[in-house]
Amino acid sequence: MLRWAVTFLVIALIAAVFGFGGIAAVSMDAARILFFVFIVLFVVAALVHILKGKSVKL
Repeated sequence: MLRWAVTFLVIALIAAVFGFGGIAAVSMDAARILFFVFIVLFVVAALVHILKGKSVKL
């Protein structure tokens, strides 16, 4: 998911350089949304991992 956020960020930067403001704005919004979704999912996964703990079976 983070890869998609970076991809949309690069698309937004390239579109902004070439003067396509609408495409740049939409791509930047998509990158921002995906980045925050990634952060939320990362925090949830980290909390689940901490609360659940590791069990080692021998």
